[in-house]
Amino acid sequence: MSHPLTEDSPRRSPARTALILLGAAAIVATFAYLVITSPAEPVDVPSASAALVALTGYGLATVLLFAGILPTLPTATLALIPVALVLNIVLGQFVGTTLVPIYLDSIGTVLVAFLAGPAAGAATGLLSTIVWSFFNPTLIPFAAGAAVIGALAGLAARIGAVRRFWWVPVAGLVTGAVAAVIGSTVAVAVFGGTSTGATGAVIAVFRATGDSLVDSVVKGAIVSDLTDKVVTFVVAAVIAYALPRRATHRFEFVRRHRVLAVKDRHAEAAPAA
Repeated sequence: MSHPLTEDSPRRSPARTALILLGAAAIVATFAYLVITSPAEPVDVPSASAALVALTGYGLATVLLFAGILPTLPTATLALIPVALVLNIVLGQFVGTTLVPIYLDSIGTVLVAFLAGPAAGAATGLLSTIVWSFFNPTLIPFAAGAAVIGALAGLAARIGAVRRFWWVPVAGLVTGAVAAVIGSTVAVAVFGGTSTGATGAVIAVFRATGDSLVDSVVKGAIVSDLTDKVVTFVVAAVIAYALPRRATHRFEFVRRHRVLAVKDRHAEAAPAA
């Protein structure tokens, strides 16, 4: 008889899958709207209409994603998500005040994705950005990137990248490249290429070498995002492996896809026996 902490969660039904797909469609539609209706001049904060559309669209996507995945998530995942939100916001806010050209605002998102899967990672990234945007409104247009980071991290875990630890930085590089494209698109389209802090300093360096604004923003995003996602993925993987085996084994996604490497298979079989 299975232990209640390791009991498999309900399988995803077609209706729940449809909710997840609708959530993904809401993310794409909101992102497309923000890019298409971009302002003609650089701005420091999104316009009231853009902020409202972003908050509504990404908020709806978050509700749809959670509606699709909550019935399938074990209690361990539900307890981890609030911790991930705090980790994202605290680290992101702290690093944002330094001169380090990385973010570290998605470690919690990637950790949830490693342990609970792509949909849970995407929902955590969205929710984290929405909550954080109440303190920093400039972040809400970047919610699509946060969702994609969580989804790609979960996919990397599903195909075994975390189980083969040397693939973790590679997965971080791939995710960073995608995040750089999304982030630079938002930075140029919504904010006209303006940026502050260390990331803004990186962009200024490229501008000083004669690059155009768009080229500078793209290159700055590539430098920052590639470095940030490699560090983020490695740190999240280290945290996942540092957790007790009994704790990580509560996550049905970890068990089903053998996300984490097992040093001693006899030790793994002992609790089941």
